[in-house]
Amino acid sequence: MVVHLLGIRHHGPGSARSVVRALDELQPSVVLVESPVETTSAFSWVGDPGLEPPVALLGHVVDDPRRAAFAPLAAFSPEWQAVRWANEREVPVEAIDLPLANTLAVSLDDDELIDGGAPLDPLGALSAAAGEPDAERWWDDVIEHRGDGLPAFAAVSEAMAAVRSGTVPSTSELRREAHMRKCIRAALKAGHDQVVVVCGAWHVPALDVEARDVPNATTDATTLRGMAKAKVAVSWVPWTHERLAAATGYGAGVASPGWYDHVFRHPGRDGVARFFVDAARVLRDADMSASPDHLIAATRMADTLATMRGRPQPGLTEVLDAADSVMGGLPLVRRQLVVGQAIGSVPDDAPQVPLARDLARRQRSARLRPDTGDRRVELDLRTPNGRRRSHLLHQVAAIGVPWGTLEAGRGSSGTFRETWRLTWRPEWSVRVIEFAAFGTTVERAATARLIERAGAASSLVELADALDRALLSALPDAIDPVVHLLATRAANDPDTGQLMAALGPLAQARRYGDVRSTDASAMASVFDGLVVRVLAGVVPACASLDDDAAALMVERLSGMQQALALVDHAARERSFPRVLAQLSEGSGHGRVHGRATRILHDTGYWAVHQVEQRLGRALSAGTPPATGAAFVEGFLAGSGTVLVHDADLRSVVDRWLSSLTPQAFDETVPLLRRTFGAFESAERRQLGRLVAGAEREVVVGFGPGHDEARAAAALVTVRHLLGLSVPEAP
Repeated sequence: MVVHLLGIRHHGPGSARSVVRALDELQPSVVLVESPVETTSAFSWVGDPGLEPPVALLGHVVDDPRRAAFAPLAAFSPEWQAVRWANEREVPVEAIDLPLANTLAVSLDDDELIDGGAPLDPLGALSAAAGEPDAERWWDDVIEHRGDGLPAFAAVSEAMAAVRSGTVPSTSELRREAHMRKCIRAALKAGHDQVVVVCGAWHVPALDVEARDVPNATTDATTLRGMAKAKVAVSWVPWTHERLAAATGYGAGVASPGWYDHVFRHPGRDGVARFFVDAARVLRDADMSASPDHLIAATRMADTLATMRGRPQPGLTEVLDAADSVMGGLPLVRRQLVVGQAIGSVPDDAPQVPLARDLARRQRSARLRPDTGDRRVELDLRTPNGRRRSHLLHQVAAIGVPWGTLEAGRGSSGTFRETWRLTWRPEWSVRVIEFAAFGTTVERAATARLIERAGAASSLVELADALDRALLSALPDAIDPVVHLLATRAANDPDTGQLMAALGPLAQARRYGDVRSTDASAMASVFDGLVVRVLAGVVPACASLDDDAAALMVERLSGMQQALALVDHAARERSFPRVLAQLSEGSGHGRVHGRATRILHDTGYWAVHQVEQRLGRALSAGTPPATGAAFVEGFLAGSGTVLVHDADLRSVVDRWLSSLTPQAFDETVPLLRRTFGAFESAERRQLGRLVAGAEREVVVGFGPGHDEARAAAALVTVRHLLGLSVPEAP
């Protein structure tokens, strides 16, 4: 019975090739891999066509999914190659590291070493002994660019024994190595004559169960006794080269996974030339030049740089220096080829929680691949697939997984189009597991989450937003409970401002339900009730407001006007204008008076001469300048178009400004600057010309008349877009 310890570096392409060569030579009866023991059952999926690396084994505590750990694997990971080799030959393969049930039960620092006089970086110590300051480059030269098989592992074992001398492992490391030795002894006891152990190079000296200085079975049993435990589950999740990069925080990651994947697939000097071919393709896709001469020159330069620097063959540094000098586009090459943009996939029947399985099914159905790259997706809600995608993205967001972000101004529920910014992160897989208790499907989980969120809402606005989300997500089972909560809260909420703020989201939900194939009729009675209460309470609510409260009330009055117009509510014809007239003429803050007057003007409820009279009274000599300025700010806030097109209103404001005393003018300038500064630059320019006595600028068109035939053709297109019948041409 012989135990062969293959010390590897996680995600090392040369180590992976050496593992495969050693396994082919040794033909073991069992393969043991450094991985938590619970992952043994998941190993059976390695080699399945649907499980494409990079992927990760995700272990989590069943009762607290936030306590989780990832074990990423790429095609060039030695562990992946060892498990795949064993599965292809039907050789037993087992995980031997400390169970996740123990490591996730408590918080442990698995990488801590108590300083006993030896360096904490084993590769740094070895490279320094070899006279090489760059530890990564030294390891690549001697291991990862070669793949020598068993001789390489013998050298690694000897080197690590020297580096470990004088160090004292932490408690967590002692337990891990004790458990791995326990599993090795169990394999020998089971009668296996050739046992291969694939583990991190650092652990090799400690796993030689026949060495005298290694703890015996009794000592290991004592070390493992009394450890805390938790119930855990293991599943496969997709991973990415970007997340595999060391810069993203994974301790056993590599800075250049894309390059390592290339080195694994194309070892030797030919791989350098192939890399430049891939770089040329990337540059050409970005409309940059890359000719065959560039490839030849870059390959020769990489070889020359390696010779000048005393390297056995070109490494990543030489390749990138040559690519930058000859071809250019180095940032693009780094992003797409050195780091890489690969993302793995997991089959439906692989170990997953039901919610994650349903999410993967819905993603495929909607043709929305969970890519890690930041991409923008335009959705047309009039098409079945557009609605399917929109419902999925809104439901996932309702669950609490921020896969997609709806871009402001481009995805409001008032349009037929949504624009989403999508970015998938592997951490979202943990979120999915965390919320798996809310339902076995995306729709059920989103429904339960929305109902829970509505129950915990502290304001009517939050409830209205939850209702809007339920409609956008096509969750009919969430609508009735949220509407009931909204009606109950609205009936008992005395805050008129909150009632006004809730009208906007409710109007959106009520108006655009049909666009998204959802039923918005349940909101009608709630919306009507809110309107009645607001109309009855808004005048008293505006009686005594400070500047900040007046600014908020101005926004809410404008929002209420928009909400009523959106649903074409009957109150906007008579009831709301009457209330606005009371606000305009009554006592209160000047900004509220001005906004009420402006809405009456814009809706046409007041004639122009009525608006001029009210503005004249507000800006009369008997009105304090600050009050007049507040009225102007409320009347003109956001747009000066009314002054550009109405000479009488403009002259009233102009005469008021001209009549101010120097002291009063100084007091009102800050308010007026804030008001006029919010106008569009074109509006300010036009007002300046008009006040100076010049004519208003008129944009010159393409001609004095229009082409009847071209206009008729455009109208045909518009009728097609609107779904109207097109009359036959005469």
